[in-house]
Amino acid sequence: MLWIMRFSGFFSAAMVMIVLSPSLQSFPPAEAIKSSHVDSSFYSSARQVSGKRIFPFPGLGNGLEAVVRSTFPELKFKVYYFDPERVRSLISSSVRQALEQPLNYARNYLADLLETCVTRVIYLDSDLVVVDDVSKLWSTSLGKKTIGAPEYCHANFTKYFTQYFWSDSRFSGVFSGRRPCYFNTGVMVIDLAKWRRFGYTRRIERWMEIQKTSVNRIYELGSLPPFLLVFAGHVAPIEHRWNQHGLGGDNVRGSCRDLHPGPVSLLHWSGSGKPWLRLDSKEPCPLDSLWAPFDLHGRST
Repeated sequence: MLWIMRFSGFFSAAMVMIVLSPSLQSFPPAEAIKSSHVDSSFYSSARQVSGKRIFPFPGLGNGLEAVVRSTFPELKFKVYYFDPERVRSLISSSVRQALEQPLNYARNYLADLLETCVTRVIYLDSDLVVVDDVSKLWSTSLGKKTIGAPEYCHANFTKYFTQYFWSDSRFSGVFSGRRPCYFNTGVMVIDLAKWRRFGYTRRIERWMEIQKTSVNRIYELGSLPPFLLVFAGHVAPIEHRWNQHGLGGDNVRGSCRDLHPGPVSLLHWSGSGKPWLRLDSKEPCPLDSLWAPFDLHGRST
């Protein structure tokens, strides 16, 4: 299943997909993807939609609902409206202004936004394309963990926090006894029952409050660090194929990047360079061609 949307200028808007049946299909596996080449069957299968699934989306205004309904008329879905004022006062300035948008933090409130009968979700950012059967991701075993995500333990974890954070044991001590690894929060499987039971929304908010009130900043990069503070070292591992992230380049300059080695189930344009902006400016990166056929905004204008 593919969801590509732009929300009233909020290019960093977050999106969640709730799968209530493990038989939901996306499109055929994409092991054959090499660089920017994809077989034509990849495109033709993308619009095959099952009409008996329920998809909740946190969004802004009626534009999102109209686009989804007109593109997938038989799809049953529900739009959940996230109040940006709930988190606005907790947001700190970031290295990139787009990372300060309240919708980047909507994932922190899924347990509150959704009915209590919803106990498991797949969370997906809006800047990605799924190229595999998403039921495989849905069937991920979380064990005793609350969230599952691809981890990248080779990454320099210390860079996600400031020198002030690491020099003060009141802060850095949070990782004592843990083996924290970087993970990208754009693709997660979440056990909402455990999330509610252990009050993780409030734990994340508490770190955001510390960032706002501390004499010195403890992190610089938007909504990711509070998530790392709460969950890094306590994440159920998911295969890296489910988050080929970084296709948008780094968070300052942006750049063109190729796929990481290995099989691909999901393409993720995380970073400052978004494919719809590069396509509109006639300066696309090679992999942006994979996004173009499914840009619902582009098709509706």
